[in-house]
Amino acid sequence: MKKYSINKGIGTTVEFKGLKAQYLFYFAAGLLADLILVMVLYMAGVNNLVCLALGLSTSGYLVYKVFSLNKKYGQYGLMKLQARKYFPRYIISRKNLRGCLSNNFKLSSYEKYS
Repeated sequence: MKKYSINKGIGTTVEFKGLKAQYLFYFAAGLLADLILVMVLYMAGVNNLVCLALGLSTSGYLVYKVFSLNKKYGQYGLMKLQARKYFPRYIISRKNLRGCLSNNFKLSSYEKYS
């Protein structure tokens, strides 16, 4: 039986066959979902060849997509991509022009007495 090693050093992330970090979990979850889908279709009475073709095609697409995302975005790229949604594209200042140009700034209570 062939043994696969999971490369894990001190302070580094888990890596298996080139997949790093969260991509490894996406890959495992996708294969599990594919297996469950094929089992449900088989138990529902769908033709064996259809189940086999659907299972192989979805698992092949999953392998292609996960490895391409791993190569494109790297270890933390998907998290950065998701975080980018929460940053505003631009900042709107609703202060009128006269308020921006005047030097009459209100001092806070701390600045008044120091």
